Amino acid sequence: QVQLVESGGGLVQAGGSLRLSCAASGRDFRTSAMGWFRQAPGKEREFVATISTSGGYTAYVDSVKGRFTISRDNSKNTVGLQMNSLKPEDTAVYYCAQKRSTVANRDPMSYDYWGQGTQVTVSS
Repeated sequence: QVQLVESGGGLVQAGGSLRLSCAASGRDFRTSAMGWFRQAPGKEREFVATISTSGGYTAYVDSVKGRFTISRDNSKNTVGLQMNSLKPEDTAVYYCAQKRSTVANRDPMSYDYWGQGTQVTVSS
């Protein structure tokens, strides 16, 4: 059974930083593309970042480019999201997602497994 457990969310002031982490189990992590998504109240779930199996390819939504960095550690089965220069509009529940395939992309419908989410709140 695949499990994804996010951690690292919290309350931070605008301009601050947080690091999210997602621990994966139940499937060969090294053959799975991974992604981070977020959902703000009253809005649809939004792509944030994705990373390929080796970590050699990453992609981001335009609104976080230059501020967020996705990374993975295949020896520990974890994927992280370093978030710097946070803005109030980054406030959302952040979800880790895993694919059965190796193809990293932005489409949430192509992800097969999801974590429960972790709340990130950025105060102005």
